[in-house]
Amino acid sequence: MADGKKALVTGGAGFIGSHVVDRLLELEYKVVVIDNLSTGKIKNLDSKAVFHHADITQPILDDVIQREQPDLVFHLAAQTSVTHSTKEPFNDANSNVLGTLRVIEASRRAGVEKIVYSCTGGALYGDPETIPCLDETPIAPASPYGMSKWVAEQYLEYYYRLYRLNFTSLRYGNVYGPRQDPHGEAGVVSIFTQAMLEGKQPQIFGDGTQERDFVAVSDVVDANLAAINRGGGKSMNIGTGQATSIKRIFELLQSITGYKWDPIYGPDRSGEVYRISLDSSKAKLELDWSPVTNLQKGLETTVDYFKQSIGSHPAHS
Repeated sequence: MADGKKALVTGGAGFIGSHVVDRLLELEYKVVVIDNLSTGKIKNLDSKAVFHHADITQPILDDVIQREQPDLVFHLAAQTSVTHSTKEPFNDANSNVLGTLRVIEASRRAGVEKIVYSCTGGALYGDPETIPCLDETPIAPASPYGMSKWVAEQYLEYYYRLYRLNFTSLRYGNVYGPRQDPHGEAGVVSIFTQAMLEGKQPQIFGDGTQERDFVAVSDVVDANLAAINRGGGKSMNIGTGQATSIKRIFELLQSITGYKWDPIYGPDRSGEVYRISLDSSKAKLELDWSPVTNLQKGLETTVDYFKQSIGSHPAHS
């Protein structure tokens, strides 16, 4: 239990962040959320969480953290689009590097015990020679997004060495599940699901043979909670170790939704990795964490959520 501790969640109205908030509240933490609502939604937030409409890149963040005096910070607020990062690298770095640095420095000044950082594994290693990637696989980001998330992780390591500000960095695979935004570009599962349920043709960029490590949001939340008391000063992959093609995801969702049409194929996207999966044995050792949700079940849960949220069924049935 939380023993009256307070947790601050940046990006807490977003896809992963709101699930972290829910679990912290279940464990009786006092929860504070900072979100600029650029992609997050108030409807994702439990009313028991204290909400601050603020941007992590602005000085108001310092005031909120100083005033709230959290024991723990879960840092999920970020610019998450690979495509946007290639087009607007300054904007990406402003959010993911400078915004994170502001969170870290404000946390240090407020005496925060630990920061649990949401990093990326999917965009950190480029196109590795062998998969699944170990945590020790050479860092070789293929996009400004991957670079900015890694630089922020380096700042956490620096503050840990210099100030003993504790942290754990969780390098996620492709996270999917309920509440994922189907209007962005990061969540192929939610984009395909919404399109299929609305009877529209999903678009696959490239030929669909590119592979990702799809990890359920419930498992990612488990990793965040496990990192509260474990994994200090460490960075680690959070994935399933399984590489699944985009075409296979389409087929599985097609089967679940009853969608009968083919996808549209579009051009490859700049900065996208071709093939990635993550070895999470370090997370097993450090956090006693392993994924428990199989892909079929996770996709079924996601489709159920989208059916409820849009209140519709396939138009082509």
